[in-house]
Amino acid sequence: MSILKWRPLLLLFTLLSALAHAGIDVYDFKSPEEEARYRALINELRCPKCQNQNLAGSDAQIAHDLKNRTFQLIQEGRSDKEIREYMVDRYGDFIMYNPPVRSTTWLLWFGPFALLALVVVVLALVRRKPVPPAQDLTPEEAARLNDLLKKAADHER
Repeated sequence: MSILKWRPLLLLFTLLSALAHAGIDVYDFKSPEEEARYRALINELRCPKCQNQNLAGSDAQIAHDLKNRTFQLIQEGRSDKEIREYMVDRYGDFIMYNPPVRSTTWLLWFGPFALLALVVVVLALVRRKPVPPAQDLTPEEAARLNDLLKKAADHER
């Protein structure tokens, strides 16, 4: 085959490989400690766009921007606490996977336990109701039952 036949395929391969490289974030950290802090923070911070996904696992543009901002804040010498406060100030407690216990997050922290306690109480109340004892048949009801059973037996034959 001539090179002319391979040219479109080679061009397509080159473009696709450039796209694959574009999705990789490369940061130049001053020390391994900074990189460890960065990794810990992006695993701790939630992507505001994604459902139940941290910044490290998200490919959303906002997650990419927040990873870049986290890197910049680390390079500026900010502490982890300052970076968390920076993110919470802009995105609210939702940005944190483990939001702090405050009056605004009580339902989030204690709601499941309150619901569980409510279910236990309801089940206990339902099970506590006394079941009335079975009553014996009166002689008239027993005679009528026997008649019905005989008719059913005769009908089956």
